[in-house]
Amino acid sequence: MAEVELKGIRKSFGKIETIHGVDLLIRDKEFVVFVGPSGCGKSTLLRLIAGLETISGGELTFDGVRVNEAAPKERGIAMVFQSYALYPHMTVYENMAFGLELSKAGKAEIDEKVRKAAAILELTPLLERLPKQLSGGQRQRVAIGRAIVREPRVFLFDEPLSNLDAALRVQTRIEIAKLHQDMGVTMIYVTHDQVEAMTLADKIVVLNAGVVEQAGSPLELYEHPANLFVAGFIGSPQMNFIDTEVQAAGSSSVTVTLPGGEAFTVPVDGTTARKGDRVKLGIRPEHLQVGTEADDGKLAGVIEVVENLGESHFIYLRTATGALVTIRANGISSLTAKTNLSVRIPPEACHVFNSDGNALRRLG
Repeated sequence: MAEVELKGIRKSFGKIETIHGVDLLIRDKEFVVFVGPSGCGKSTLLRLIAGLETISGGELTFDGVRVNEAAPKERGIAMVFQSYALYPHMTVYENMAFGLELSKAGKAEIDEKVRKAAAILELTPLLERLPKQLSGGQRQRVAIGRAIVREPRVFLFDEPLSNLDAALRVQTRIEIAKLHQDMGVTMIYVTHDQVEAMTLADKIVVLNAGVVEQAGSPLELYEHPANLFVAGFIGSPQMNFIDTEVQAAGSSSVTVTLPGGEAFTVPVDGTTARKGDRVKLGIRPEHLQVGTEADDGKLAGVIEVVENLGESHFIYLRTATGALVTIRANGISSLTAKTNLSVRIPPEACHVFNSDGNALRRLG
């Protein structure tokens, strides 16, 4: 097992810097997920940890020992790729045993480790099959098994589920979560899917253009996003943002104007806000309340589309100012397009972001 620390890590390709001084501590046995849009640097950062890319600046340590110049095989890591990378002419057993054979392990040791990993991943009946005889999910489990037999200090996963269909993604995600619980090993996982991040991670690291926007537990990032980028990236559907202006600011609240012209007070640390400041009011779709009467905090508009999903439904509401607001509610809706609708905004569920995109700290 290992604690991994990144201190001012930078990566440049020629004159172009893609990773800009990342500081991050990954504790022993922690499951850390890197998320962010395409091109944000998450796979590059993983490859720097693996030793597949050279570090341009900063220091990478495993249990306090610098590994910047160490070869991948010297770091005690095992990596699972998006593409499975199985040898097509080898059986499942041979694929899983190949790395151990290269390290000159004995036959008895190889057999014991392969069969133990196969049992964990329910691959025992498939050990004599070739990769072409397996489903996508089975191939990914073989790739994970090949990593398990090496007994690494750190597991690295580079978007391992992106080639699977929706049902297999859920099944394999559960298997990876159980694997972490059973093995108690440090895992670093890259994905663009924030649902994977929310369900798997002890800690989520949100990356944007080679910079860490925020790192913390899934619940921390969901309830207390540090800025607009994190607020918009974490949560599905994403948070609604309403452009507005500060009418009044105290030490523990900010009053803004809703699209209908109503004054609306939000409990936040308002000491950095001033009357007249342009801000964005953020509210998650699942927090807007349909059919709730209130004297204040109402958002009115015309329904454009209703999507019924069975267990829940989405309502897309166009306000008087032209903003499109998404509402998520339980059950099946009888509402239809072109219907007027008013929903309640709970003040305690709101976020306020200043003109720099940074969140005013929520109270409570």
